[in-house]
Amino acid sequence: MTTTEPAHLQTVEGFGTVRIDRIDPDADAALIHGWVNEERARFWGMGGTTVEQVRDIYAHLDSLSTHHGYLARRDGEPVAIFQTYEPAADRVGECYDVQPGDIGVHLFLAPTARPEPGFSGGLLTALTAFALAGRTRAVAEPDADNEKAIARLVRAGFALGPEVVLPEVDLPEVFIPEKKARLAFLTR
Repeated sequence: MTTTEPAHLQTVEGFGTVRIDRIDPDADAALIHGWVNEERARFWGMGGTTVEQVRDIYAHLDSLSTHHGYLARRDGEPVAIFQTYEPAADRVGECYDVQPGDIGVHLFLAPTARPEPGFSGGLLTALTAFALAGRTRAVAEPDADNEKAIARLVRAGFALGPEVVLPEVDLPEVFIPEKKARLAFLTR
């Protein structure tokens, strides 16, 4: 467990204490690598990466002022990757009318040996409270074929928006292929 001040700390009744910390690319790369290279993580888009590539990806993300990566822990155990970003500074901003107060979010749940009813809802309670602090609306853009993620967002109160095609990003420091996504919005 990290000893730095958390980005967010919240006790969710009946769920536990959720601590959200910025990802430490050096310390967290091996853990994240194990998660994102499982078949179930195919929609996260990091399959086939090495530990070093995962570290480099999160070091790049950490260098940006508009995009942030977090590791969420429940009662001290790492349970998710949560990323936030400014939609106007991201490819999703080309696909919808970005409003002042919008924040983009990505969520990746860690693998688990046995599913726990209510787990994602409890975690999302803390993650959305964190993301919406000082904001008015969260936008998510899961892969359009990721039915489980879309259903999870709807259960959490997100309203579905249109399917869009997120354009390819091809920069010297990052490549992200084009993606068909389903927009979802949560207004505070």
